[in-house]
Amino acid sequence: MRLTFLFCLSTVLWAAPDGADLYTKNCAVCHEALPPLQNRVAMKEMQPLYIMRALNTGAMRKLGASLSAADSTAIAEWITEKKLNLDVAKAGTCAGHAPSSFAGPQWNGWGVDLENSRFQTAQAAGLSADQIPQLKLKWAFGFPGGFNTFSQPTVAGGRVFVGGPEGVVYSLDAQTGCTYWNFDAGAGVRSAITIGPGDIAYFGDLHGNVFSLDANTGKQLWKVQVDDYPSARITGAPKLYQGRLFVPVSSREEWHSADPRFECCKFRGSVTALDATTGKQVWKTFMIAEPARPLAKRKGTQLWGPSGVGVWSSPTIDVKRGVLYVGTGDSYSEPAAPLSDSIVALDLNSGKVVWSQQLTVGDAFNGNCLQQNQNTCPEKAGPDSDFGSSPILHSLPSGKRVILAGQKSGVMHALDPDNKGKVLWQTRLSEASMLGGIQWGPAADNSTVYAAISGLGLIPAPEGVIPDPKAGGGIHAIQISTGEKLWSVLPAKDDCGELRRCSPAQSAAITVIPGAVFSGSLDGHLRAYSAKDGKILWDYNTVHDYETVNKVPAKGGSLDGPGPVVVGGMLFVNSGYSYFNSLPGNVLLAFGF
Repeated sequence: MRLTFLFCLSTVLWAAPDGADLYTKNCAVCHEALPPLQNRVAMKEMQPLYIMRALNTGAMRKLGASLSAADSTAIAEWITEKKLNLDVAKAGTCAGHAPSSFAGPQWNGWGVDLENSRFQTAQAAGLSADQIPQLKLKWAFGFPGGFNTFSQPTVAGGRVFVGGPEGVVYSLDAQTGCTYWNFDAGAGVRSAITIGPGDIAYFGDLHGNVFSLDANTGKQLWKVQVDDYPSARITGAPKLYQGRLFVPVSSREEWHSADPRFECCKFRGSVTALDATTGKQVWKTFMIAEPARPLAKRKGTQLWGPSGVGVWSSPTIDVKRGVLYVGTGDSYSEPAAPLSDSIVALDLNSGKVVWSQQLTVGDAFNGNCLQQNQNTCPEKAGPDSDFGSSPILHSLPSGKRVILAGQKSGVMHALDPDNKGKVLWQTRLSEASMLGGIQWGPAADNSTVYAAISGLGLIPAPEGVIPDPKAGGGIHAIQISTGEKLWSVLPAKDDCGELRRCSPAQSAAITVIPGAVFSGSLDGHLRAYSAKDGKILWDYNTVHDYETVNKVPAKGGSLDGPGPVVVGGMLFVNSGYSYFNSLPGNVLLAFGF
């Protein structure tokens, strides 16, 4: 009888955690009550490894810190109804060592050049508009445990450098997709990789860390945390210039505030200059000069402000003036900050604000504004019309210089960099909305700037909300010298057909080569348009399963965030970014002839 009692007691003490109970107590208060967040119906498609990463090192790490490893595993397995598999396929390893030269055509970092034009020259592209219809899929690479893919590839020296949502950075062969090396950063990597002199790779992660690696071997050279605020993250690619690395810092706090219990908000966006050799900080400039202070309480929840003004995108370098330009986000709480929704010029040497141009005044907004229980939403909520894309510095044939800035307000702005950002012209391309306008990046050739429109709409669904298949999308061409709209192409109303969680929204960054414009959409299609008149030259549907070179099961989904990269006669693009329950995926695709 004693033995029976001890056995029963042991069974109780060592019983596996109840995933359903843990989810109800720790997760459901947000995920089942706040429609913009993915509920269990939506998350069931994920892999347990993806949820474990979110709890251990990702967006939910603050919650995960209070859970045991067994608790986290139980939650992940209960949500997905799958067993956790920690085995990562290692197939597809390259034979021999990676080439040691980085010479030749490349797409380095986010915007391909210091000016962030997202324009690839004919020589570097190795691809003409006439050849685009001949593009075929050459290989596919699967991100293990992936549900989102959000790091734009960098291509240099015949290699592809790309970060994964699970926190691993890969060096792949551009022709075959085999793996030379991988490096586990420990947290998701959303920024593009920047390759610098001495064969060094730089990138940021979703914990506010910047890494320096040997680009040939993947060995870590240094790691620096540029912002220790709990929700700080680096989404924009660090920009390298004359031995300094300029790092933008954004935050997830705007969406943490969707929880009405969250004390919103204290984060301040910033740009930090690091010595590229050592990682030592040279200067740091906050977009809000003073730290947030406690304000009034509302329904028992302490409010803080001012806050927000994250820098989501890669800085733009003005060699002539010795400054860098950044676009800033909205404020998260009142009072709205003077540098929110602005283009800001910073001195390259000191970080001092040289000038700023605020394009939307009084924009204070956070995720709680979408909820019925609005404890922390600003009393005068703004339109959430921040700048998510990098400014483009452009020189006209006349020598006149302009800054081209696409905003979520749906307006393309042209500013005078030589006259403190004076507005030269403004062209409205769409209506403003929280998920609308110009999101992740216009692109410009010699005379024209091209901008794709999100306009994402949401409708109720078992997942909470899903994209409206009838709302959003469109691409426009504007003459840079005048602001005149040259052509527009809107999506067909039935592009989604019967596909659920589909949207025609074109929020991803776009890419230009001579004669052609590439734009992806949330319906999973990557399209090439004629730069002359917008005629569709090529249309590839990425939404299907793939046999990958690394033997990881993979599928394509929505195209969002990063744009396609064109180098040496090949095109590279990530497919699968489940934004507001759009189509998930986990694959990097390479096209060629």
